[in-house]
Amino acid sequence: MQPKVPIDTKRFVIRGRVQGVGYRFFVEKHAQRIGLRGYAKNLGDGTVEVVAVGTPAELQELEGLLRQGPRLALVSGVEAEAAPPGEYSQFRVRV
Repeated sequence: MQPKVPIDTKRFVIRGRVQGVGYRFFVEKHAQRIGLRGYAKNLGDGTVEVVAVGTPAELQELEGLLRQGPRLALVSGVEAEAAPPGEYSQFRVRV
């Protein structure tokens, strides 16, 4: 029997030039490829919020991509914190 892999939920807030540059869709594409569930959405202060559910290794891979962003983005910071588990069936962009 395989040992059970822990599943975590993390909330990321990404700062910089991350709105209007395809950032949320970049995150959605990579999160779906990795196999994460959750969402990405723009916040009113110009940041992007990402909530993701997955294994620690998957979340670490996503965090590396969040720090990079798509070609037109300029990421100046990524804050990460544990988040309460949510019911997400897939990873989606929220408006």
